[in-house]
Amino acid sequence: MNIKSKLPNVGTTIFTVMSQLANESNAINLSQGFPNFPIDKTLVEILKKKSEEPIHQYTPMTGLPALQQQIIRQTKEQYQRKINTNNVLVTAGATQAIFTTIMALVHPQDEIIVLDPSYDCYGPTIQLTGAKAVHVNLNNNFLPDWEQIANAFNERTKMIIINSPHNPSGRVWSENDFNQLALLMEKYPNVILLSDEVYEFIYFEKKHISIHSKEKLRERSVVISSFGKTFHITGWKLGYLIAPDNIMTEIKKVHQFNVFCVNSVSQVVISEYLGKTNVNELGSFYQKKRDLFRSQLKNSRFKLLPCEGTYFQTVDYSGISRENDVDFCKTLTIKYGVAAIPISVFNKDKRNQKIIRFCFAKDDETLTKATEKLCKI
Repeated sequence: MNIKSKLPNVGTTIFTVMSQLANESNAINLSQGFPNFPIDKTLVEILKKKSEEPIHQYTPMTGLPALQQQIIRQTKEQYQRKINTNNVLVTAGATQAIFTTIMALVHPQDEIIVLDPSYDCYGPTIQLTGAKAVHVNLNNNFLPDWEQIANAFNERTKMIIINSPHNPSGRVWSENDFNQLALLMEKYPNVILLSDEVYEFIYFEKKHISIHSKEKLRERSVVISSFGKTFHITGWKLGYLIAPDNIMTEIKKVHQFNVFCVNSVSQVVISEYLGKTNVNELGSFYQKKRDLFRSQLKNSRFKLLPCEGTYFQTVDYSGISRENDVDFCKTLTIKYGVAAIPISVFNKDKRNQKIIRFCFAKDDETLTKATEKLCKI
């Protein structure tokens, strides 16, 4: 049978490729962004207790009411934004939230601005809608080039996708960046903003600025969050999005036929856990890991680049090898025993800057062993 692919240029993701290569090579896996340390004991205790209760059937389509209330409370406390249950949708992770949002709001022939390097789910989702992804490169410091971004806008532009704190670079947007974004969107009043903020609580010296705190922008925005990233429970695949009523109405239409509702046990557990934890401690937790990794890598031949948020550290390896970043990551894994992610795969034009990404969401022993290997290169 001849199957015509809807995504003919999409293969296995680089995350799967590098993790598989790491396993085959018995290498330390600093490629895929998942923690290898235990989750909070309080979370485990709640899970054990709640799993014996009658919580195993469908929840309401938009999310467990108790969890929605906790999200409303947290949004007000963190960003001084008042929302109600109509503005909250619990999703099966952030990727599903992004997919559902784009599928609901984007039409064939629309254009969507994507800032590269970008998370790899944006482009294929846009392609499935029949719309056009307009890729604009961030500057050499992985920050917005507002002149180029402005030049990419036109009357067909339907959406712009932003991500801060930024994966893969670890950069955090400034107040000026959001001012420039607001000025641009004023010129195009029908453009929707999709703000991917899954690392919103993992920032260091430079504070994360959320679209939730931007009154004008948030009324035409969808903000994506992730409990998986926040509480290092990536396998739970639990996230949520917040949007104004008119936008949310369309998103819910797609969501109900996409997943209908999300895992009941995880929603019950997180709704209780949110009242017993402090998300503001997350930044200092990961900053210690960032500082450990950077301090142990500073005497290597890698050039450390800025890391202002997320749990990713980018490095320049141009002083070590002339290989392109994909080949260098394979060499690094097979020959030196540490797996990383090449940055070029996040770029539509495959631009190779000889920069790779390490994940430092690992226990201290793993980070120490990895840096010992890297310092011998």
